[in-house]
Amino acid sequence: MYTLAPDEKVTTVMLYTGNAMVRGDLVTKENARVSIWLRMHGQVNYVHLHRPQVLLFAGPQTKSLVYEEMYFPIVQIVGFHIAPPAEEPLDYEADEPNRAMRDVNLVVGCFALKGKLRISTHADFATTIEVAHTGWLSVYDAEIVNPFMPQMPTIQTPLILVNPMFVSFGV
Repeated sequence: MYTLAPDEKVTTVMLYTGNAMVRGDLVTKENARVSIWLRMHGQVNYVHLHRPQVLLFAGPQTKSLVYEEMYFPIVQIVGFHIAPPAEEPLDYEADEPNRAMRDVNLVVGCFALKGKLRISTHADFATTIEVAHTGWLSVYDAEIVNPFMPQMPTIQTPLILVNPMFVSFGV
C-alpha cells in the first residue's frame, strides 16, 4: 500500500479504452486538478493507479480483473474522469462571451456517451473539432453507457476528458 506524502491526495478516477473500463485510485499533488490532470504539461507515459478494478469487454463475456497497482499507458486512454460522486470545479467560465453548449453523442471505445461540448458561437461543429488542436477535449454533463451491457447503470459525470483522435462524434 502507498503512503501519502503531506502534499499528496488520492482521487478515485475512471478511464476508458477501446475495450475496457478501469476504476482506481490516482495519487497526485494536493493542489492538482484531477479532472484535467491529463492536460498537464510534462505528463508521464503511464497513469499509475492503486487498487484498480478493470472490466474488459473484449469477448463474448465481460471479464473483471483486480490488481494492487496498475501502470496504464496514456496513449490507450480514450476517456478520463473523476469517479462519481466526487466533483471539481469545471474548466471554463460560465459567462465567457461567444461560447455555447452543443449537444453531442460520442462513441468512446465500446461506450456511448451523451454530453455537451462548449464551442464558439462563430464556428460550426465540424470546424470546431477540426481546428481543436488539443489532446484532450472536455465534454460536460456526460452520461456514459455500455450498449453491450444494458444491466450496467448509466455513469453520470459533470466533466469527462476524451481524446478527440479516438472518438466519433454524432450530432
